[in-house]
Amino acid sequence: MAIKYWEFEDAPLKEKLKDVKVKHVARIFFDNDTEAYRFATLIHAVKTARALRLKNVPKHIPIATAKRYLDYGVEIGMLKHENSSYMLTDRFSKPFRNMATYIKAWMESVENEDPAMQFTAARIEKQDKRGGASISKPDASVSGVKE
Repeated sequence: MAIKYWEFEDAPLKEKLKDVKVKHVARIFFDNDTEAYRFATLIHAVKTARALRLKNVPKHIPIATAKRYLDYGVEIGMLKHENSSYMLTDRFSKPFRNMATYIKAWMESVENEDPAMQFTAARIEKQDKRGGASISKPDASVSGVKE
């Protein structure tokens, strides 16, 4: 996590609450632009859809990546996973009180945001397969089947 607790002291928090953005929410948890963009895109999709299923994630984010980020959102208490859907929730503990206040303000805001515009340095396109074993027919000598 990339938590910079000093940014959420009482005085800076009051300034941040004047202009809440999904970028700031994602930046709490991720330093890397690409990771923050993906997380921001997914929580923004959850916010706009009210409940997001894995089959409905944005097409430019792979399903496995989306599941990993959404499950992370469940771990930190920002999302809940019920009936195969992810929904926003507010289950933050006491130490995250000010950050939770900011995140809750973002959840309640009605501003239409575009994470792609906020994370200009993020790699948005899908990656190609990174190697691994290719799928081939089983060899008869390996499987023990005689011809």
